[in-house]
Amino acid sequence: MNIRTLMLGVAAVALMGSAAGAQESLDLGHVGDPGSLYEATAEKFAECVAASGKATVEVYGSSQLGNDEEMLQKLKLGQIDFSIPSSVMSSVSPTFGVFEMPYLIKSRDHMKKVRDGMRDTFVDAAAGRGYQILGFWENGFRNVTNNVKPINVPADLEGIKLRVPKGEWRVKMFQSYGANPTPMAFSEVFTALQTGVIDGQENPLAQIYSGRFQEVQKFLSMTGHVYSPAYLATSSRNWDGWDEELKTAIQDCATQSSDFAYERSQQMDDELISKIEEAGVTVNEADKDAFIAASKSIYEEFGTQVEGGQKLVEDIQALASGS
Repeated sequence: MNIRTLMLGVAAVALMGSAAGAQESLDLGHVGDPGSLYEATAEKFAECVAASGKATVEVYGSSQLGNDEEMLQKLKLGQIDFSIPSSVMSSVSPTFGVFEMPYLIKSRDHMKKVRDGMRDTFVDAAAGRGYQILGFWENGFRNVTNNVKPINVPADLEGIKLRVPKGEWRVKMFQSYGANPTPMAFSEVFTALQTGVIDGQENPLAQIYSGRFQEVQKFLSMTGHVYSPAYLATSSRNWDGWDEELKTAIQDCATQSSDFAYERSQQMDDELISKIEEAGVTVNEADKDAFIAASKSIYEEFGTQVEGGQKLVEDIQALASGS
């Protein structure tokens, strides 16, 4: 063996050793602003994955990698590794539209039962569209803010221009209440409120406060009309390309981050109402019974239009006992 061949062999071994020891770097994008629940949960997940020694996760918030729809497309193309979609999943598969049904999820304990007892239903629905759901995280219980008046009953929404996320069932729900719902990317909402393009919006308290909507809104009405899960998602393409050890580490960390999300969101709900009030926003409790009574038609429509929709609703309702 001549010296040149020996040197090439040593170099090849060194490269192989370096590749074997290298950690994979994975990108995670989300739409949450600094201080949001999305940021807290994503960072918790990234810390867990780093501690496993199998990969590092770089987190990009504030829609840096695109809005929810754009990030779902980038997942499909393999351009990013993770995103945290929420309501947008109802436009990916009709099955996720069940979480658009008003007042369906009664509490976080109820959602835990849905997560643990019906996981495969939603994982399979996403897989059928080329996505892998790894974690059931949280966006939260949604409430209405606006610049027109306090919202006590559905009739108070008459004519109000209200931003909603993309998804046909949220639009239909607010149309049935008399509002004028306008789908819009989260990153555009602050400016639209500030300039009066829209009158209001609806989101969990953590998104309202971290998005600084209290700076451009006069009224917060505690409607609690929908509970929105968030999901740690990747694409089937990404998932199939990772080795088993990396998959195990990612799945374990995604699961651990789920309980963290529920606990942190409850803490934020408890803290943020007073902070929003301190910013000059008038807060009122809405008549939830009036909203529930006004929501019957949307349940009927979902049950007839979505295959298996009625059973899906009933299965989730059955898990509410004791929650």
